[in-house]
Amino acid sequence: MHTPEVLLDDSDAVYDYYQRHQQKRWQALASYAVLARRFRPRVRFADGAAQQLKALIRSGRPVIYAINHLSKHDPYTVAATAWRSPLRTKIGRVRVLAKDELFTDPDQRRKVDMMGAIPVFRGKDHGIRAVNAAGQRMMDVCAHRLAAGDHLAVFPEGTCNLVDHTKVQPVGSGIGHIAFRAAKLDAAPALVAIGMSYGPRTDPGTEPSAEEVASAMVYFRTPVTELPPRPGDIARLVKTELQAGVDEAVARY
Repeated sequence: MHTPEVLLDDSDAVYDYYQRHQQKRWQALASYAVLARRFRPRVRFADGAAQQLKALIRSGRPVIYAINHLSKHDPYTVAATAWRSPLRTKIGRVRVLAKDELFTDPDQRRKVDMMGAIPVFRGKDHGIRAVNAAGQRMMDVCAHRLAAGDHLAVFPEGTCNLVDHTKVQPVGSGIGHIAFRAAKLDAAPALVAIGMSYGPRTDPGTEPSAEEVASAMVYFRTPVTELPPRPGDIARLVKTELQAGVDEAVARY
């Protein structure tokens, strides 16, 4: 299968590719295990959430994970969290939305492809009008991947939170449209909000230290199995659930 460059001008070919692309599961497992030894997040769950998540995974129902975005290190923290949680059994079948610039360097692209990334062309980088058609295709691809049995991890704030690490920033409607389109394919996903904290920040624009990243607090909310019917309402629910997860992660750090 031809591997296209991840370019906005060739977005149709890009999303045709990522609708079919499959990770090498054993390579992904090995890489996640290495990351889990380097990054050691303290993973906590709401009452009953771990058991409910295990049941969802066993059932084959797709799940969307909404995670707050604090640092460039977040993908590594999330990978380590997956290894240290019931998500370990889904490694190799979890797709992750990632900004297109991460696919530019060939070595970096091999890594993000191995981790199941799907590129996103962001309006803040290319202009809202320029990315509209690509954004529609991206949401369709995500919905089809969910319908095929994959799970999906999303940083719904869209960019690192440099304002207040304790407060979830605005959540766009994209995550709601993905869930809505998956439901139209008879693959109604469940939602799990995951709050992260690297500890107190005196300057919200400063990256956390290596020690803070390695000891992140990660909190899983109880899965939401019945989502609202409209994309905007789903997005609002995501923000509410994610804020509750962040509150717990901050309090437990």
